[in-house]
Amino acid sequence: MAIPVIDLFAGPGGLAEGFASLRDHQRQPFFEIGLSIEKDPVAHRTLTLRALFRLLRGTSHVRHYYSYLRGEMDERTFRGIPAVASAFVQAAAEARCLELGKSDENGIDSAIRVALKGQETWVLIGGPPCQAYSLAGRSRRARDNDFHRDEKHFLYKEYLRIIQVHRPTLFVMENVKGLLSSKHAGHPMFERIIADLSMPTDGLEYDIRSFTKRGEGGSLEPADYLILSERYGIPQNRHRVILLGVRKGLGIPQHNLLTPVSPPVTVGHAIDDLPRIRSRLSRGDSVEAWRNAVQAAPAYVKGWRTENESAMIETMRAFGTAATSTTSGGAFVSRDCKRPKKPTQLQRWVHDPSLKGVLQHEARAHMASDLARYLFSASFAHATSYSPRLNMFPPNLLPDHINVHVEQGSEAIPFNDRFRVQCRNEPATTVVAHIAKDGHYYIHYDPTQCRSLTVREAARLQTFPDNYFFSGNRTEQYTQVGNAVPPLLAHRLARILRSLLNEMHRRKGTPANNSVVKGQAEREWRKLSIEIPVLAEADQPVT
Repeated sequence: MAIPVIDLFAGPGGLAEGFASLRDHQRQPFFEIGLSIEKDPVAHRTLTLRALFRLLRGTSHVRHYYSYLRGEMDERTFRGIPAVASAFVQAAAEARCLELGKSDENGIDSAIRVALKGQETWVLIGGPPCQAYSLAGRSRRARDNDFHRDEKHFLYKEYLRIIQVHRPTLFVMENVKGLLSSKHAGHPMFERIIADLSMPTDGLEYDIRSFTKRGEGGSLEPADYLILSERYGIPQNRHRVILLGVRKGLGIPQHNLLTPVSPPVTVGHAIDDLPRIRSRLSRGDSVEAWRNAVQAAPAYVKGWRTENESAMIETMRAFGTAATSTTSGGAFVSRDCKRPKKPTQLQRWVHDPSLKGVLQHEARAHMASDLARYLFSASFAHATSYSPRLNMFPPNLLPDHINVHVEQGSEAIPFNDRFRVQCRNEPATTVVAHIAKDGHYYIHYDPTQCRSLTVREAARLQTFPDNYFFSGNRTEQYTQVGNAVPPLLAHRLARILRSLLNEMHRRKGTPANNSVVKGQAEREWRKLSIEIPVLAEADQPVT
């Protein structure tokens, strides 16, 4: 029987996806997601549909999932299929829309006991909300006298409570880099969290280990817990604190460390094979109007007064002429999804030929002036291999905002990288929830497409498989993608835990994923009342 995993503050399920994807030597799941808890109802619907997919995968009924995503059947028809209806019942038991710290603790504890099914060896994962620790969040609230009262400083204690009550064998906790420097009432939060997790309660202790450096407890520095994702095969400069908690007294050995991947995986590696699409105009969009706006963009460069002015104008004109895409994509874009003959590791991870197309690959609409900025920025990056900052922009392309009207060439422009090209030949900058706002910081490197990244492209940079569907409207989809842990990174963490558990049980002479199902847990399962969630109309994969 697979090792149970309980996922707290689950978001759209990035951490859980990495663990659920891991197989044992018999190609059976090594870990099983027993319970995912998320308070946001939209992310919860994403979790539910993903749980459904895992239940259907490997059976003939998974074809219905693909048909639904392709828009070949509506929700009523999809749910009316007996095998799908049955799977939805099980998915509803796994994915719960609850708010830790506010929902009934006894109910949560009961659900955890049911999910564990009597197994003593299990894993807790999750990442408490990070707004109180993030550098951006702290900057925005620098003058907020009530910031120290923000309950998000202490949501980790809900994670801690689960450890105290249920005593996981291992736990993995993720948070933002800002946690390392965050303080509350003048005291470092990281030191407090490490101390609390090391000894959650009397008689229960954990070694808090790093995935990238050997050592325990006092031998490690705070920065040793920081994982630079781009070093480990993720096409993104995402830097996160990830802790490995190992329960003392169980004879758990030292673990393997994450293995660096070289050369780095780039934006081009991640998204270059996706269908080429054009952006749209926010007003009066048509293919002709869009092309006219793109081809008018080079005129904005006049008056730049640099030695590169003429060359840039010609480059932009050439790309504008080559901007011939007629489609702006859609909720599902049909295409041949055969894998290349020699797929990369990332391609093997994300591609799914059974999908027969691409999900949620639809361009945003932009103002004509922003199209000109995108064409300039992408052309500049094409020529120089780096993204221009606002202090490098031609005057006619500067946004009409008080923060940018400073002396030309000044380094003092606030938000100087307001428009940012994600360059083809290097990892992306961190994909964060702010991508839902306007996309200016996530400009596609191809000048002929003249747009910001789609939900699917952002999901690729986060290493979500192509068959992963995000519920909600497009803004909510972007937000979920930005808030997630990259599933491929989570998969590599899971491999470390699998090796550790196998070695622990080898020393004991028992298989790692063996269990005794206790009668009490079985009785609780039979008594459990399950409510099948309903997907909102906005979640329909195809309109």
